[in-house]
Amino acid sequence: MKTLKEIACGQTVKVTKLTGEGAVKRRIMDMGITKGVDVFVRKVAPLGDPIEVTVRGYELSLRKADAEMILVE
Repeated sequence: MKTLKEIACGQTVKVTKLTGEGAVKRRIMDMGITKGVDVFVRKVAPLGDPIEVTVRGYELSLRKADAEMILVE
């Protein structure tokens, strides 16, 4: 099981599970990142924060801490 933080640029992965709870999980879900959705990693900043992704046609920036809560395959 990998997290979104571990995925290299240019790869598309499918979300399998969201860890975390409360407001953080709700914020991730409000971005449209839910179980079963495809996430394309567009760009990762040199230090790994932020991670820019495309989800459902929208371009988003995720914090490294948030990306660690998104399990992918």
